[in-house]
Amino acid sequence: MGLEVVMITGDNARTAASIATQVGIGRVLAEVLPGDKAAEVRRLQAEGHVVAMVGDGVNDAPALAQADLGIAIGTGTDVAIESSDITLMSADLSGVATALRLARRTLRTIHQNLGWAFGYNIAAIPLAAFGVLNPILAGATMAFSSVSVVSNSLRLYRFKSRSPSR
Repeated sequence: MGLEVVMITGDNARTAASIATQVGIGRVLAEVLPGDKAAEVRRLQAEGHVVAMVGDGVNDAPALAQADLGIAIGTGTDVAIESSDITLMSADLSGVATALRLARRTLRTIHQNLGWAFGYNIAAIPLAAFGVLNPILAGATMAFSSVSVVSNSLRLYRFKSRSPSR
């Protein structure tokens, strides 16, 4: 997805390194205290990074709150869930990638809708103001514009999460 992933964990270094190797994470910070997790998030932000933090425990809550995007695992503690921006409904971490892909698709749809609406208004309003566009045709065009924006947004219903095996 073009993201740099960093594992920041309170677990011991050997366990963290083993898991990171299995899932392809190159940078690991292990045996980190809860306050130090939030400090590391602040440090990354100070370097200009946009930081998303995924966590499930009480010790993750300060970092979840500090991050630009906090993602809690739904099976985690209440304080982690309350500190996050998004809560996954299961413990399956592939939900993180699904949420990010859906967010990107939603933002792209918003930009398309704004482009269409601004384009319509830039073209149609002057034509209507100068009497070039018949009022009935202008109304029909405006209705078509609204239907187009809603129809474009409804395409998000077809969004499918990818299974990890793909």
